[in-house]
Amino acid sequence: MEGCLFCKIVGGEVPCNKVYEDAEVLAFHDIHPAAPVHFMLIPKLHISSLTEIEEQHCDLLGKIMLLVPKLAKDQGCTDGFRTIINTGRVGGQEIYHLHIHIVGGAECLPVMIHHQR
Repeated sequence: MEGCLFCKIVGGEVPCNKVYEDAEVLAFHDIHPAAPVHFMLIPKLHISSLTEIEEQHCDLLGKIMLLVPKLAKDQGCTDGFRTIINTGRVGGQEIYHLHIHIVGGAECLPVMIHHQR
């Protein structure tokens, strides 16, 4: 998709610090890491967000989910990690290309959601 930062990274127009790449997916380090390990895993196919997923994406999403723990371990997350998929404006999505944040490498990650009373 024209103008999409992640599509530009996939196309080699914008550099990234790659963690993994194959014909269908790309993983790269976040430029503003929230923890010692913070990378993103994206499909090379432009899918705007989780709300755009269709049945035809099942194999691709399955592949991505199988890669998450392998890549997290390869990056040093041997005692756990967090996966985050921000979806839509209210969900905090900033770049409209489906991506999974993998965050770890810290003894204790911050609380993700504060409960309202």
